[in-house]
Amino acid sequence: MRTRLILIACALTLSLVTQAAAQADFKTWPQGSSPREIGKRVAERFAASPHFNFMRPTPPRSITYPETCAWYGALTFAKVSKDSELTKKLVARFEPLFGAEASLVPAADHVDPSVFGAVPFELYIQTRDARYLPVGKTIADRQWAPPTAERLASLKPEERQLVEQSVKDGLSQQTRFWIDDMYMITALQAQAFRATGDRTYIDRAGREMAAYLDRLQQPNGLFYHAPDVPFFWGRGNGWMAAGTAELLRSLPKDHPNRARIMDGYRKMMATLLKHQGADGMWRQLIDRPESWPETSSTGMFTFALVTGVKEGWLDRKTYGPAARRAWLGLVKYINADGDISDVCEGTNKKNDYQYYMERKRNVGDLHGQAPILWTATAFLR
Repeated sequence: MRTRLILIACALTLSLVTQAAAQADFKTWPQGSSPREIGKRVAERFAASPHFNFMRPTPPRSITYPETCAWYGALTFAKVSKDSELTKKLVARFEPLFGAEASLVPAADHVDPSVFGAVPFELYIQTRDARYLPVGKTIADRQWAPPTAERLASLKPEERQLVEQSVKDGLSQQTRFWIDDMYMITALQAQAFRATGDRTYIDRAGREMAAYLDRLQQPNGLFYHAPDVPFFWGRGNGWMAAGTAELLRSLPKDHPNRARIMDGYRKMMATLLKHQGADGMWRQLIDRPESWPETSSTGMFTFALVTGVKEGWLDRKTYGPAARRAWLGLVKYINADGDISDVCEGTNKKNDYQYYMERKRNVGDLHGQAPILWTATAFLR
């Protein structure tokens, strides 16, 4: 009996030690590397920067999607870190869009500019200023509106057929079955749901994500950059990883597509675990260890892992240490200015290995800054 009690006590002690170690994965950090410190540096860098135009020196014609993604990340970080001064700066950044800079509000006729709606929705959630809500709602509703005759006439026959079939299936008219879409579409619709409470929006996002998973996810859980380009490009997969995690945070437990989406998410996370480098990073081509460590994809995967661990979708003992290694590997690429390096430049699809290997590595590109902010938020959320 005494031996049995000792064994039970040892087991309980081991369990408590294991739990404490798992908690420490996300709470104890080397000096200068904590999510709070890093998030603050990167968010302040964003708040002080001009509008982003894909690393070009000239201003953009409208707000670009990398800026939207970083803006949303900075807002959520300011909220979870209770940084009211940072919030004020991010609110002030939007104010000219109601007046002198109104032309910079994207036309939202494509998935990439449409994600801009996530920002006014977040500003409405945080400030309850009624001016923001119609800006976001107009964009979110347009994404599911029937395509105009002018738009259909501008499309190639195969593109027009896809749009028409997508609308019949209850999907967005902006459906194109590129994996990037599963952040751009679902983030906007999830934000519309969070801001309004109208389940129509989250139902749209869930239905869209399930359709993309069914059509695009490969047997190993990852995604080709395109059906005719059989490469597991890092950031393309990053958009899908981040998009599923962001959507699942708000998808109701009783949603008919939740189980399908959770299965696709977990399958992807398990495969990512196998391809993480000893340095904590993922590569420009995920399954090619000879390719270079790429920061935007690593940031997106880290966000998806941290969110899954914190929400209880992923086993903490298995995925918590991987998320920690990823974060500590990632922050080594951030310089004194708060800019992250080794961000793959904007990349179209091409069935060519060397094309991906030789892509330019940018510094301070908001494709890489944004997921740092999402991940810092996820650690503190």
